Amino acid sequence: ITTGEGGMIVTNDPKLADKARLFRNHGITTDHRQRVDNGTWQYDMVDLGYNYRLSDIQCALGISQLKKLPNWLEQRRKIAARYDEDLAGTNILPLKIEKERVHAYHLYVVRVPKREMTFMNLREHGIGVNVHYLPVHLHPYYQQKFTCEPGDCPQAEEAYKHILSLPIHQGINLDFDLDFISDTLLNTRS
Repeated sequence: ITTGEGGMIVTNDPKLADKARLFRNHGITTDHRQRVDNGTWQYDMVDLGYNYRLSDIQCALGISQLKKLPNWLEQRRKIAARYDEDLAGTNILPLKIEKERVHAYHLYVVRVPKREMTFMNLREHGIGVNVHYLPVHLHPYYQQKFTCEPGDCPQAEEAYKHILSLPIHQGINLDFDLDFISDTLLNTRS
């Protein structure tokens, strides 16, 4: 779902929730509503924080999106099941999902033998394929700040060489769009 920009943290850990509230509000101990309820203007900044609060308009958009979420998740799961079916028995391998888990399919990631060629061919056919994500330790920030370097996480690096994220969103037509994507993908792998 979207709020335009921003997001939400969900936790059942009260200490983590309190820390997140501080962090999102400049490290300040109370928000304006709490100060109104307490009849005071007093607040303290007890930690470093940022302005990570959503505006009322963004919250309203997010709340309206939540109502659509169950249908969107159902549609994404149908798309993923269709991809699974189309790719069964090929050398294009979806990432493994544990049977006792329920997946939201924010992304549908597959391993392909020739990623660059497959990526370019799908893009040339107007298919919005992408690669998610470069292993964190290979980003310049982590390399400079924490002296990470290639070879630190060999399994992540090897997996990264082969992964593609196929289009998955609730607007995909289960027949026409998925047929085109799957056919193009399967005809690329030679």
